[in-house]
Amino acid sequence: MISVKQNSHADLSDNVSESASGLFPIIGIGASAGGLEALEQFLENVPEQSGMAFVVIQHLDPTQKGMLPELLQRTSKMKVLQAQNRMMVLPDRVYVIPPNKSMTILKGMLFLSEPIEERGLRLPIDLFLRSLADYNRELAVGVILSGMGSDGSLGLRAIKAQNGIVMAQNPGSARFDSMPRSAIDSVLVDIVAEANELPLKLIDLMKHLPKVKIDPALELKNKSSLEKIVTLVRSCTGNDFSLYKKNTLYRRIERRMSVHKIDKVAGYVNLLNDNPGEVDILFKELLIGVTNFFRDSHVWSLVAEQVIGKLIFNRENGTVLRAWIPGCSTGEEAYSLAILFKEEIEKAKLHNSLTLQIFATDLDNEAIGIARKGLFPSNIAADVSPSRLKRFFSVTDDGYQMKPEIREMVVFAEHNLIMHPPFTKIDIVSCRNLLIYMDSELQRKVISLFHYSLVCNGYLILGTSETLGTQGHLFTVVDSKCKIFKHSEAILRPDLVDFSATFLHNKQFVSNKPMSVNPVLNIQSYANELLLDNFTPPGVLVNEDGDILYISGRTGKYLEPAVGKANMNIFAMLRDKLQTELPVAFRNAIKNRGLVFLRNIKMEANNGTQYINVSIKWIDKPEPLHGLLMIVFSDSSVVETVKRPSKKGISELESVRESELQNELLHMREVMQSTMEEMQTSQEELKSTNEELQSANEELQSTNEELTTSKEEMQSLNEELQTVNAELQSKVDEFSRVNNDMKNLLNSTDIATLFLDKNLNIRRYTNQATKIFKLIKSDIGRPITDLVTELIYPDMALDARRVLNTLFFTEKQIATHDRRWFLIRIMPYRTFDDRIDGLVMTFINTTEHMEIEGKLSHSEQMRSLLFYSYPGVVVSLSADGRIIELNAAAEAFLKIKSADVLDNNFFKLFVAENARAKAEDENARLVRDGKDNSTVIEIKKSDGSVENVKWRVHIIQNRLKESHAMLLMMQ
Repeated sequence: MISVKQNSHADLSDNVSESASGLFPIIGIGASAGGLEALEQFLENVPEQSGMAFVVIQHLDPTQKGMLPELLQRTSKMKVLQAQNRMMVLPDRVYVIPPNKSMTILKGMLFLSEPIEERGLRLPIDLFLRSLADYNRELAVGVILSGMGSDGSLGLRAIKAQNGIVMAQNPGSARFDSMPRSAIDSVLVDIVAEANELPLKLIDLMKHLPKVKIDPALELKNKSSLEKIVTLVRSCTGNDFSLYKKNTLYRRIERRMSVHKIDKVAGYVNLLNDNPGEVDILFKELLIGVTNFFRDSHVWSLVAEQVIGKLIFNRENGTVLRAWIPGCSTGEEAYSLAILFKEEIEKAKLHNSLTLQIFATDLDNEAIGIARKGLFPSNIAADVSPSRLKRFFSVTDDGYQMKPEIREMVVFAEHNLIMHPPFTKIDIVSCRNLLIYMDSELQRKVISLFHYSLVCNGYLILGTSETLGTQGHLFTVVDSKCKIFKHSEAILRPDLVDFSATFLHNKQFVSNKPMSVNPVLNIQSYANELLLDNFTPPGVLVNEDGDILYISGRTGKYLEPAVGKANMNIFAMLRDKLQTELPVAFRNAIKNRGLVFLRNIKMEANNGTQYINVSIKWIDKPEPLHGLLMIVFSDSSVVETVKRPSKKGISELESVRESELQNELLHMREVMQSTMEEMQTSQEELKSTNEELQSANEELQSTNEELTTSKEEMQSLNEELQTVNAELQSKVDEFSRVNNDMKNLLNSTDIATLFLDKNLNIRRYTNQATKIFKLIKSDIGRPITDLVTELIYPDMALDARRVLNTLFFTEKQIATHDRRWFLIRIMPYRTFDDRIDGLVMTFINTTEHMEIEGKLSHSEQMRSLLFYSYPGVVVSLSADGRIIELNAAAEAFLKIKSADVLDNNFFKLFVAENARAKAEDENARLVRDGKDNSTVIEIKKSDGSVENVKWRVHIIQNRLKESHAMLLMMQ
């Protein structure tokens, strides 16, 4: 059955840009716990110009501000952006989902929305990857990195169904392996590798993707190789894909060729011949499917109303409805139908009045095994409502377990839709998204088979992309949009339901050899044929289970078809007394491996009573028939005659009847004895089996006790982890507060600061640094020498390295091109454990100070020029009378050199002792009043002469209006 389940870098840029639709590869990356490290390793190895866009979906704390873009920018060569609503996705960019948002992609734009699920039940990775599969189809790529839970596995299945690429981190290298392991278990992953190896493998795979579709000429050229591949798959798996759609076959094969970097189909055929394991992988690739609970919810709503509702209303109480779901995959659709039936029964208040038996079949044995368990991951919460989860599922440590009341409604079986007999008397056939993978001829056969399987007024449900094609006359339309159809009474051609074990196209075989005109007569062959037809007794060749392998002669007198489903077993087809007589003899023949006879078995015939003989022989030779049994039927020579008894002959008839009863009693005793022996043997086997089961039960009880102990230990460990987690959260909160304090402190100082690592790469900076260097957030991690700056400081890197080597700080006044001045201080960065881990550079703006200093220098020069060139006597004193400065005229007048008297008290040197006190008091008064005035001081010169001099006193005050100096100018 073709069981498709529901469903250099410049070279790379050229390859991916050749899409006719203008699309380019978009890589959806899902991560959770421990994912930051894996994301950094992944993006670090992506080239700056890859021609691909990357969208990061991580489980983020909805209450915290997103810092992931800044963290990833440190390692990524591409521009990292936080996604915004309706943001267009461009190549060579990284987009990060914001906290507390759900995100999808449509028409090349990202759409953000508020999450509707409760916190802890959100599955943002599955949501985005599903939308990516619908939009980008074959150019969609899904990557699952470290994380807990199973989010992302459904999204990968959707991408795989569109023939996209799916990748996962090697679980052994992931800090938390739940997400990558769930992805690997749920879908055939194309690439499994370390996080840092995935980008290179993806780029390599992209280079080998087919650039153009296969044209008709190339298809004819590859036809022979394709037929060889189909033959290899059929010989290894027993399943024929010759009627699989060729385009789909080519896409699946090309995907495997890309993984192995094979350019020609013939080369892939050689790989299949040399590597049988690749045949199994290709077989699984052809069976890749996507399914989920209540897929296309509007269809299920209509099924509940138009199909289940009407079947319930029109059926009598006690009726058992039958449903068949071919291609059921892992069982989600079958369980969805069962849940829907339960809900409708409860609505109609018909508890236990009607039941539904669902036959769910698929070719994939692994998928059937998963379906039988009825255990699904927690991410089904995205498709199943909370009320249904509570009503029909039990919560376990591994996810959601289907409750027994639903599980018991479904029978799962491995079944080949083409090769195996169909189910019959079916009320509902749900075959969604299976026919789209078959060619038109096979579609006609399958639809006819569904018509054959359905009862009158039964319902057929197809996928929304599927149609009835030329078989529309077999059904009436219930809903054309949702593809729901109803069985009609149209006449079905028998050849359309004649499925053989090796289905082939209906082609007439024409022999190339000419027929012999005069064939050689063979009298022996004709004689043997005549004897077989007329004189050989009828016989049946069966295996040890009673299945009929060959019939010789006319056996209608002894065998007849059983009522119901066709059954070619000898025990189901025996007539009358043979049903009780033959099974015992059959078992004796097998047990003794010899010949067993049954004589004079009485049977009712059309013309009265007849006796027959049966011989059963276990075959030893020839070898091809070894282990089979031949059952031969023949009429007995005993004929029962009916006599009219006279009064004298009554005793004679009674004697004959008594003899018959004795023979029959003897035979029944033999049958009973054989039955008792078999029962005793069965009882001993059951007793032995019971002892084995008791032993196994004890082992299971012991294992259960160990598991209980392990569970208690795990609970204890979980509590410890919760405690550690609380402590870590406290540390994180404390770190966040300290970080905020430090950030505010650095910004409030209004000092530009750069933090560098040992390689002079920027680790952090304050906002004021952007006024000196052309800095943006993406520059974190870049060397300081690569930045554009206004400083005229060519030796900055040299001085920085000198500080790292000597551990002595340096300080310099450096100007900028726009006439600003900065005091630059370079110091080592010391950690708490006294380890040098980089540098700290501070840039203090001293432009205003330098301007004031220049003005002061100019003023000082002007003052000195005027002071010393003034022709009059000028003496500068401090507030307490000490000499600060003398001009040339004062030196000549006082007959002294200024260098000899500086900083000495003016009044003690040049005022007579008798007038000194008065002069000092007057000076103090003038200083105290702070006003300019005139005074007369009796001056004693250095040669001893005395002269009364009238001085003009100028008081000099500071900014606080405090007098701190005075100037004496002789009038």
